Amino acid sequence: MAQNARVKGVILDIENHPVTDVNISCSGNVSQSDAKGFFEIEVASNKKTVLVFTHISLKMMTLTVTLKPNETFVFNPVMSGSEEQMGEVFVSSRNKKRVQGITIINSETIRKIPGANAGIENILKTLPGVNSNNELSTQYAVRGGNYDENLVYVNEIEVYRPFLIRSGQQEGLSFTNTDLVQNIDFSAGGFSAKFGDKLSSVLDITYRKPTQFGAVLEASFLGGSFAVDAVSKNKKWSAVTGVRYRNNSLLVNSQDTQTNYTPTFADIQTNINYDISEKWQMSFLGNISQNKYLYRPLTRETKFGTIDQPMALAVYYEGQEKDQYDTYFGAFKTIYKVSQSFNLKLISSLFHTTEQEHFDILAQYRLGNVNPDGTTNPDDVDFTRGIGSQLNHARNDLDALIANIEIKGFKEWQNSELEFGLKYTRESIRDRIVEWEVIDSAGFSINPPIIVLPRNNQPDVPYTGPLLPYQDIRATNFNTINRFSGFTQWSNKGDLGSNQIWYTIGARFQSWQVSGAAVEGKNQAVFSPRAQFAIKPDWEKDMVFRVSGGLYYQPPFYRELRDAEGVVNPNVKAQQSVHFVLSNDYSFKMWDRPFKWVTELYYKSLTDVNTYSIDNVRIRYVADNNAKAYAQGLDFRLNGEFVPGTESWISFGYLKTEENYQNKGFIARPTDQRLKFAMLFQDYMPNIPSVKLYLNLVYNTGLPGGSPSYSDPYLYQNRLNDYRRVDVGFSKVFVDTNTKVAKANWLKNFKELSLGLEIFNLFNNQNAITNTWVRDVYSKNQYAIPNYMTSRVFNLKLNARL
Repeated sequence: MAQNARVKGVILDIENHPVTDVNISCSGNVSQSDAKGFFEIEVASNKKTVLVFTHISLKMMTLTVTLKPNETFVFNPVMSGSEEQMGEVFVSSRNKKRVQGITIINSETIRKIPGANAGIENILKTLPGVNSNNELSTQYAVRGGNYDENLVYVNEIEVYRPFLIRSGQQEGLSFTNTDLVQNIDFSAGGFSAKFGDKLSSVLDITYRKPTQFGAVLEASFLGGSFAVDAVSKNKKWSAVTGVRYRNNSLLVNSQDTQTNYTPTFADIQTNINYDISEKWQMSFLGNISQNKYLYRPLTRETKFGTIDQPMALAVYYEGQEKDQYDTYFGAFKTIYKVSQSFNLKLISSLFHTTEQEHFDILAQYRLGNVNPDGTTNPDDVDFTRGIGSQLNHARNDLDALIANIEIKGFKEWQNSELEFGLKYTRESIRDRIVEWEVIDSAGFSINPPIIVLPRNNQPDVPYTGPLLPYQDIRATNFNTINRFSGFTQWSNKGDLGSNQIWYTIGARFQSWQVSGAAVEGKNQAVFSPRAQFAIKPDWEKDMVFRVSGGLYYQPPFYRELRDAEGVVNPNVKAQQSVHFVLSNDYSFKMWDRPFKWVTELYYKSLTDVNTYSIDNVRIRYVADNNAKAYAQGLDFRLNGEFVPGTESWISFGYLKTEENYQNKGFIARPTDQRLKFAMLFQDYMPNIPSVKLYLNLVYNTGLPGGSPSYSDPYLYQNRLNDYRRVDVGFSKVFVDTNTKVAKANWLKNFKELSLGLEIFNLFNNQNAITNTWVRDVYSKNQYAIPNYMTSRVFNLKLNARL
């Protein structure tokens, strides 16, 4: 699926006059400058190409470039009366993103690195400052923020995820189809004003614009995918389309709970491009996704406790959970080139999701001490500490429609760039929540812990109080949110003495109002100034220093308006954060190969904080803005060619984030993951280079949590155990771009063909995502029973590229 790159610019003479009729040629392609001296020519990507500039009255000029696929290199030569040869140019856009503090992720790395939930998010979790303790989830936390604080763009279009998802194994597929991806940029903080109104991070993805036919196929025990590149004969139409299917049964069946589990996750996605003329292009991005989750738990057996007091929990289930999430997304984008330096874009999108979460599950449990002989059968215990049952019921339904229309502009002149945009969003949410839980312990119904009930003097005096569910949430919300937002930013490049400098100044605004059948919120508005400054000293060492920050706001989305009881508070304010990021980027050579060492120091001061709790991947907000918080940390990343021809990296991060609710004092936030270490490594066997090794290693210290949902975090602070996971993949490559295949060999039909073995959780670490709390009726204690994630799993994977 190789793509070409482009070189364009304006040709001048020594008196700065445009030069017309200059012939530009390279590898059979020919172009010519127009009356204004402008030219544009297509060149081959990922290989050295020589461009030759010739004119009837001026001397020949040559330029050697090596560009990435879909790269556009701007070159403004000055032709004189003497022949001149320019130096080599490599990947121009990377320099710009380097000074902006943006991490560039290679799309090939994403497709090769193993992971239980492979994709872009699988790679993000190996970066410093990015944390996740759930290999079944595509959600991630960045520098103390939660999952709702991350922006995701595809082709400059903001994408959304389902609302009702409560566990990682229900998520299915990420929106982003890695088979369609060309470029991936990621910023963990201090990003510029052109990106939207979130507090933590930006993931900016660009889909491929193909130039020739191609296809890619992947099949494994977890599902499969197929993608096709298509181009019309006149090159005006192009499209890339992908179909995916996934079944997580292989992973879920490795957990403690034995189930009849029938998940089906499938989607189809397409990106269609049409070049109306040289100045006007249009594109369409569409996605249809259907996630069906049918879950019938049977039994669960979990051992826990200490060596001195080993314990076991046996649970027997009845009932089922039946969830379905259907999403439909479509977006039109058109770009009009008013001039060579001025572009206008019009983007419109529509997102529709219909979701249901229906379950009735009865769990009957037995808690006891395991026999001293070390038996693994929880039914065979010396002493039973607790017997009880728990019935969970839900009939939750949601229908959401989100429409956007946006106009953006880009103007460049000399060393400056101006970007601006204006956007309108309308969110229509129809939500019904009916969810309750009844707990019975040793024959006695357990009353809710947060409601004051009459004194219970049983059995001497009959109990006359009400019988209430342990938890009961009932709400119906029909809400509409209208938003107006916009931004403007100016970037410039210059010199400070002998040093190079770059700076960007910009601001965003947003105004919104929440309305509904029973609520009418007030109109609110925020203004967010941001700035970046970078300097490259005139040193022998290739270093860039960068400082960035500003005032960041996150106006509330629907989930943030809804409190733990399901009631919408229309006047929830935008959370506010002051960011400060200081970084150093050092590029150097080691073992005659390129490496980069990046250090970032950051601090965030947050006010009007909307506190929340996390259960698996479901976030429940308090919705009262009655807290303040901070996040501070230090991130390191070393990446480069540890093995010639492959990219690998090592990451380390330190984070501390705390919140102060109602002036009670600072305590750890749910995302306070203190230490993080990760490694992504690629290698091959020297004597058999067609055998590849891919390693994905993550270590995170334990998160706060694991306490009962009703508990006061100021009275109960508990941390989960550390998260340790290693995924490894071995691949035998039969054909790739470096393989010579005879014409008579059937392998000549493939550009790439490989067969791989993946081992998830290589060392079979027991990682817990949450705790289940079980009562001991004798001691009145509650025991935390860890809910373990997946154990060691083997997977075979076939990759083919045409």
